[in-house]
Amino acid sequence: MDYMDSGLRYTPSSDKDWDSAVQFLPASDNKKLEKKKGPGKIGAVIGVVVFAAVVALMTGLLVWHFHFRKDVRVKKMYSGSMKITNQVFVDAYENANSSEFKALAKQVTSQLRGIYSKSPQLSKYYVGSTVQAFSEGSVIAYYLSEFSVPAGQEGSIDNIMSSMEKLVDKERRLPNRPGNALVVEDVVSSALDSRMFSAHFESFFRFTEHTRPDQVVVIQSPGFPNSPYLPSSFIQWQLRADPGYIIKLDFDTLNLEEECKNDFVKIYDSLVAIEDKVMEELCGYYSPSDPLTFLSSTNVMLLTLATNDNKNFPGFRAKVSQVRSGSRVVTCGGQLTGEKGNFSSPNFPNYYPPRITCEWTIQAPPGKGLKVTFKNFLVSEPGVDATKNCRKDFVRINGKKLCGEKLDGTLTETSTTNKMEVQFYSDASYVDRGFDAYFEAIDIKDPCPNQFQCRNQRCIRKELRCDGWNDCGDMSDETKCKCKSNDISCENGLCKPKFWKCDGVDDCGDRTDEKNCSKCKSGEMLCNNNKCISEKKHCDGRDDCGDGSDELDCGRTSTVTCTDHTYRCKNNKCINKVNPECDDTPDCEDGSDEENCACGRSKFKTSRIVGGQDAVEGEFPWQVSLQIGQRHVCGASIISPKWLVTAAHCVQDDGKTRYSQPGTWEAQLGLHMQGQISTHVVRRSLKRIIPHPNYNDFTFDNDIALMELQSPVTYSDYIQPICLPAAQHNFPTGSTVWITGWGATREGGFGAKVLQKAQVRIINQNVCDKLMDGQITSRMLCAGVLTGGVDACQGDSGGPLSSPSGTRMFLGGVVSWGDGCARRNKPGIYTTVTKFRGWIKEKTGV
Repeated sequence: MDYMDSGLRYTPSSDKDWDSAVQFLPASDNKKLEKKKGPGKIGAVIGVVVFAAVVALMTGLLVWHFHFRKDVRVKKMYSGSMKITNQVFVDAYENANSSEFKALAKQVTSQLRGIYSKSPQLSKYYVGSTVQAFSEGSVIAYYLSEFSVPAGQEGSIDNIMSSMEKLVDKERRLPNRPGNALVVEDVVSSALDSRMFSAHFESFFRFTEHTRPDQVVVIQSPGFPNSPYLPSSFIQWQLRADPGYIIKLDFDTLNLEEECKNDFVKIYDSLVAIEDKVMEELCGYYSPSDPLTFLSSTNVMLLTLATNDNKNFPGFRAKVSQVRSGSRVVTCGGQLTGEKGNFSSPNFPNYYPPRITCEWTIQAPPGKGLKVTFKNFLVSEPGVDATKNCRKDFVRINGKKLCGEKLDGTLTETSTTNKMEVQFYSDASYVDRGFDAYFEAIDIKDPCPNQFQCRNQRCIRKELRCDGWNDCGDMSDETKCKCKSNDISCENGLCKPKFWKCDGVDDCGDRTDEKNCSKCKSGEMLCNNNKCISEKKHCDGRDDCGDGSDELDCGRTSTVTCTDHTYRCKNNKCINKVNPECDDTPDCEDGSDEENCACGRSKFKTSRIVGGQDAVEGEFPWQVSLQIGQRHVCGASIISPKWLVTAAHCVQDDGKTRYSQPGTWEAQLGLHMQGQISTHVVRRSLKRIIPHPNYNDFTFDNDIALMELQSPVTYSDYIQPICLPAAQHNFPTGSTVWITGWGATREGGFGAKVLQKAQVRIINQNVCDKLMDGQITSRMLCAGVLTGGVDACQGDSGGPLSSPSGTRMFLGGVVSWGDGCARRNKPGIYTTVTKFRGWIKEKTGV
């Protein structure tokens, strides 16, 4: 049996090409079949008999070949655990080579055979079992069992194995059961992840660690950090703590292949890989600033690493320690009183432990009600639809079960009395980050004084009601509205601002705002040059528009006549694919669309951000802080080892400071927190500054500048270039982009210490021009959240507007100007980088 470790390595049996249970027919007696002299009747009869026998033999062989040879067997492995209540744990059970371990393991495997014998199917297909480990409580045995199951019957075996307790009960009631038989309960069994006993593994390793109080043990993948982990290998670490303690596993590095189907780490609340007790599956590269800390529910944990045969990465390093079971990090619940307060799930913002129940009783002063707001809520599990049920991990409040993800503070519950109970429950498998919440006492009769109360109990300003924006988060502020004369009355009853009419984005949700917008008739399409042609001419191989726009994005890449809208390859041929550059598919004949594509990717796997919009360290590695006298002034973007892109208005002299001079500035690359110069940060002085010659300091037109570093920078996990878009790159209206910087977090406020990020959307050029009173030129791009509250601000100038395309980020714009910061209906204005692509290449060669 293939049991995933060196001690119990699978040795293939000497299988033949035939089934050993099938015997060949004995040879016939030749004398009886000798041909006699003369045909005779007897000879004829014998001939007929022989012929019939041959036919029967051939028929039998054919039946055997086509029926029995089709009896394809599938190897099924099941991992499990059982509690043995009539045994006491001894230290020798930790050593798989001890006589005590072997004796008890023999009893367990014998009893498993007896349990499986209570099911005709299981007994028929059972191959054998091995015991992997024992742990305290009284004694818990961890085992693996193998079955050889006919193809197509795997599901029925899964069902039987999932109800092992019934078989255990049958075995327990046997009248002739031996007096020294093991008494077992809490039997858990589940199908082993098939990736863990794959035949392609070339090496298996098993390590064991038993931590002690006040001791930290470091475990790491073999070879870390000097060499990548082994290919085609399966490695497991059995981790133990003393009784009365739990395991704390804290990764300081995790760097694996991006796809979990190739290489992955799995963590189990067990000593064997029981899928019903898996805590998390991890792959990719996590930033050290993104916490990955796990707690077990008992004193054992299993960590596994499985790798395929190519693309091996550095691996991981983690610290293992033990925490007393009743310590603060795992205790939760209790009495909460007063006007307001905070509470959170255990270990937040790290992962909560499995198999935990917390109960809080919150009490406000008499005559008051209570309101609980979840600032961050991350209680999700693979395969669980939070909109339908919360059958696994959940929070119960006001009789409701809550699960899933909410990071915007819109999850709120109120009570009509001064008392509220909140329960948090996690089951045995898969853990998440949990939640942090605050409670406050409210007036029962008026829970939202001078405000509008949303259906989800959130309170918003009254003027936000029926303004076209989903301020509540559940659309309750936008229902039952009477639209104003200058609003769009959507057919679904919503009201939307008039300036959204015909902006190319379905704001109503039923396309009311995008109807009757085209000057083209029904059955016609609008070309980029505003010409109307028949929709039948779209992608017919001919340039019917005159600008080639009817032949773009036709589902196939082909060479077309070059226009302002087509991508030009290095060989000067043009193709009809929109945004083909760096999409990992060579579209140009010369492959030039995939050249210079080592850009636009964070080395780290970005996870959900807990607690605001702080970027994870290394999430935007092209972001630069431009400083004067150790004070952040502007942002910039890395486009090559020597060149940065920023805004021209950042380098204009004023009466006090010569911003146009390279010696004034210092560039800090790889920076995450202002004033904290870590080992990741590289500081560079500037060699020269090139503002665009046509920059207009009154209109902010052509607001772009280039900076050359005094010496090239070496790329790292925290310093990477962003991709420069081709001149024809399309950034469609409505698409989501990212803005980043250390600028003021509010208008007139102070700059941020930690790099901030925000998602905004690209706004229609015509709509933006109306909002900004006709100040938008063709070299400007508008983006924002017109509800207000999200925008670039002072100090973000010169920084990137990062636009995702495929697996990379492209520099869509440079932070330029705006009317205040994050004001309602006032988008941020960015310099359109595509308009300056030729100028950038001329000056930098990039």
